[in-house]
Amino acid sequence: MRLQLTNVDCGYAGFDPILRGVSFSVESGQICCLLGPNGVGKTTLFKTILGLQKPMNGFVEMNGENTAHWSAKKLAKNMAYVSQFHNPPFPYKVRDVVLLGRISSTGYFGQPSEMDYEIAEAAMADMGITHLRDTVYTDISGGERQLVMIARALAQEPQLLIMDEPAANLDYGNMVRVIKKIRSLRDKGFGVIMTTHSPDQAFMCESTVCLLQRNQPLIFGFAHEVITQENMRSAYNVDVKIIEFFDTNNRLVRMCSPLFDD
Repeated sequence: MRLQLTNVDCGYAGFDPILRGVSFSVESGQICCLLGPNGVGKTTLFKTILGLQKPMNGFVEMNGENTAHWSAKKLAKNMAYVSQFHNPPFPYKVRDVVLLGRISSTGYFGQPSEMDYEIAEAAMADMGITHLRDTVYTDISGGERQLVMIARALAQEPQLLIMDEPAANLDYGNMVRVIKKIRSLRDKGFGVIMTTHSPDQAFMCESTVCLLQRNQPLIFGFAHEVITQENMRSAYNVDVKIIEFFDTNNRLVRMCSPLFDD
């Protein structure tokens, strides 16, 4: 799988583009983190990648095909979206929430087949939540809900997962668990694009980074190349220090620490 954006301008008809000249790629077995201040256009870029709005200029291609010509069903079979918030109107069981990911195959009025149930079970197993299958979704924790949403996306059997701040509003333990699961999806060969407001999560994911800035070209590269003192100051107008050390497994760890004036 390869998603390629080439000179994409994103925005809304009748207005100037919000983002100009966006070019980057994501491949199977790779995580790309979108960083940038609030209001810079991350949501607009997501909508463009997902086919919810057409590029004002440029191309979004997947495996060499221009996705502007794809049907909604074909898009859903190749890309799956994980939203930041999800509050179901009814107290569905976890298994039923995950089964909703099969709608792109069954249709809105179709009945799940035995194969659909097997795919949902496999998705829950991938996220380590099979023990929750008969639990009411609204009764589980925020971290567990996020894993259910990822499992629902996996049930679509996509090649690419697009996640909007998947670890937002979680306590530290749940954040780490969700990041671990996202890393495991990369290791299984999925491509992942995720937004985050935490540079440290990009380091944790060992990802590439697309740093969006206001009125400046985006910066794309490996996390250690993009998340620098200079780039963080340019994008967020704050001073930081990049800390490096080796963990107990002798792996290099990087962290981004803000600097405060006395």
